[in-house]
Amino acid sequence: MRLVLHFMRPYKLLAALTVILSFVDVFAALLIPTYVAHLLNQSAADVAFGDIAQTCLNMAIASLVAGVGSILGVYCATRLSAHIAKDIRDALYTKSLELSRFDFRRFGTASMVTRTLNDVVNIQVALTDFIFMMMPVPFVFVIAMTLAFRLNVTLSWWLVGVLAIVMVIAAFILTQAAPLYRRLQKLLDRIGAVLLENLTGVRVIRAFGKEDYERERMNTTFRDYANTSIKANRLFANLDGLSYLMINLFIILVFYLSGSHIAAHEFQIGDIIAMIEYGLMCLMYMMFAQMIIAMLPRALECCCRVSAVLDYTPEIRDPEPEQAVPLNQLHVPEDGEVLRFDDVRFRYPDAQEDSLTGISFTCRAGTTTAIIGSTGSGKSTLASLAMRWHDATEGEVLIDGVDVRRVSQHDLHKAIAYVQQKAWLFSGTIAENLRYRDDDANAEDLRHALDVAQASEFVSDIPEELDARVAQGGTNFSGGQRQRLSIARALVGDAQLIIFDDSFSALDFATDAKLRAALRDEMGERAVLIIAQRVNTIAHADQIVVLDEGRIAGIGTHDELVEHCDVYRQIVESQTKQPQTIGEE
Repeated sequence: MRLVLHFMRPYKLLAALTVILSFVDVFAALLIPTYVAHLLNQSAADVAFGDIAQTCLNMAIASLVAGVGSILGVYCATRLSAHIAKDIRDALYTKSLELSRFDFRRFGTASMVTRTLNDVVNIQVALTDFIFMMMPVPFVFVIAMTLAFRLNVTLSWWLVGVLAIVMVIAAFILTQAAPLYRRLQKLLDRIGAVLLENLTGVRVIRAFGKEDYERERMNTTFRDYANTSIKANRLFANLDGLSYLMINLFIILVFYLSGSHIAAHEFQIGDIIAMIEYGLMCLMYMMFAQMIIAMLPRALECCCRVSAVLDYTPEIRDPEPEQAVPLNQLHVPEDGEVLRFDDVRFRYPDAQEDSLTGISFTCRAGTTTAIIGSTGSGKSTLASLAMRWHDATEGEVLIDGVDVRRVSQHDLHKAIAYVQQKAWLFSGTIAENLRYRDDDANAEDLRHALDVAQASEFVSDIPEELDARVAQGGTNFSGGQRQRLSIARALVGDAQLIIFDDSFSALDFATDAKLRAALRDEMGERAVLIIAQRVNTIAHADQIVVLDEGRIAGIGTHDELVEHCDVYRQIVESQTKQPQTIGEE
């Protein structure tokens, strides 16, 4: 409820109008049984036609007001809930962009998708129905019971008893259903996770012949969800049946108890109809309330799940605006220092030991720094610290002499062009993907970036060239083509530092060599940080940092490290099958 009220604040006027219209609808509808009773009593008493016509006119006006109020009220309620749902989705998406990789793993990709789509839909539907079907219930009860007691006190108390019984049954069923709906939302997350695994890993499933196993795993997940849903729906089906039973018993009771009153001329036929109408209206709105009550456990659970994301404090947070240090990505420092690791130690939040220890080195403008090491030595973790996807446990990571924790993430990422190991392209055109860093880049800039990235040849073979369509993830291109387009995207625009995180792994040796040669000519005053596993990719670097189990095993040029660093020499020998002393490509 707190979540909904928070997002309802900008729409106070619309919310107030919705409430007013719903009450107008209910009040006008409550007048109709009174006019019906009056009309029947007038007809039995042989009242003048003019009086009967006036009663009919009043009833018609009340019906018209109720109908218009209902239509406008539903429209306003739907519009209000749609606006709130949109704002919640925007907030969830914005929050997801603030989460670090570790934060995101706490919730899970499938769960975040479910919360943003399914959970918000549940909240939206429940809010619409709550406003127009449950919120008027107290008002209906007060007005209807007041009018009913004016007709007959005894029958009214029987009506109160019937309503009380239905409310007790509803409360009991609600307590039983709430845990089931919480389980349903968790099972829905599980369905999303398993389905995402099967769809993204379909080639692996087929390659290992595990179709039957995965089909059974998926069916088990579906079966668990279906069985739990059946249990929850069975509870509310029982509630519906009992409610209808109580309604019919009340009608029978009214006819039975009113017979003697009619015979004694203490009760008129119109009053009986009005009493039944008031009872039916109260029970009808109670049925509406039960429908909402059936949705409330799920909607409340969805609110808790959405609030858990929105209230979560990210691992990485920007400094306060007045304390943030601005970065000028075109600025080249006097000492040439662009990026520096100063005695950095890092441990992942869920790890038992440090991933990096005592890391100190500097990337300078116009030079190339390379990172190499065995798998799990911490190479990509260094890139994550530079991009501030994680914060150093101890020590400092500085860009342009400023601790990255004192710089806004937007400014930091503008100053750094990053090419990740797994190339990812967005659906759209090649030009739209290349302009991801710089919206103002012209066609000449894009073609130059493609030339440097060795992507011009295959792009020019496509009839549409820059306007060629790109599928989601770039799946209509090969792995090497995706990597070259990803590299070209990073080269568009100005950046102090370019980080290649094992971004040449899908390239053949000839393309790799051409690309590195083109990068040397293109680099200018930029600093380049290359993370790689192939020696030939980084042998030309001005400075090579060798990592071994999270520590620096050596720093120097290729020739220096071959001569003085045992770890680097072993890497070279394992890849070339013979010792090397020069940096030949």
